[in-house]
Amino acid sequence: MGQVIQFISKSERERIRLIQEARAIYDSIFPSADPAGEQTSGANARQGDRGNLA
Repeated sequence: MGQVIQFISKSERERIRLIQEARAIYDSIFPSADPAGEQTSGANARQGDRGNLA
């Protein structure tokens, strides 16, 4: 019952989708030398972005 629902506009969702798509393209062009490190740093970066958007 204590949950908060946050409205995210259509333009904001599109912006997030475009950023994720751009990151995927960048990662495919410039792969990391350390795949294990990539997952960790990528997850942290994405969590950081989510914190700024929410």
